[in-house]
Amino acid sequence: MQKIFTNVCDEHVFKNVFTKQFATVRNFIYIKCKDEAQAEDLTQDAFVKLWKNCAKVSPEKAVSFLFTVVKNAYFNIYEHQKVVLKYKQVKKSNIEIEDPDFVLREKEFQQQLNDAINALSEKQREVFLLNRIEKKKYKEIAEILGISVKSVETRMQRALIQLRTSIKNYKL
Repeated sequence: MQKIFTNVCDEHVFKNVFTKQFATVRNFIYIKCKDEAQAEDLTQDAFVKLWKNCAKVSPEKAVSFLFTVVKNAYFNIYEHQKVVLKYKQVKKSNIEIEDPDFVLREKEFQQQLNDAINALSEKQREVFLLNRIEKKKYKEIAEILGISVKSVETRMQRALIQLRTSIKNYKL
């Protein structure tokens, strides 16, 4: 009689998924990131996440789970890099004229804002960055993430509330 597996927690099932899918998942994300080391890291992290969530994932859904996790992990890294790059490109043409104390407070505020954005949940940060940095409309974000427009609205609302709370007490 053949044993029926209902989740990936069985070591045999997990090893089978790992052996058959590791290269496929790595190659998929390598095409996006074009960095072999990063592709390896993201793929390994995806398998760690699969193992941590093995009781919730059926063997039939394991591959889909891995692709979703690795894609989202890359997307978060990519979006974070874009935010960092955007702030580096901001020109400070009148810094010489400004009060050094003001410049210091401005840098501190910028750091606090970055920390507050990074403190958002993965889903909230994703929606926030797509809307505020990429200038995507809620409908476009919903299509990209495969969720409803209402879910996008809810995530954005929660992100803004959390950001306001995080930086509310800062005095510039």
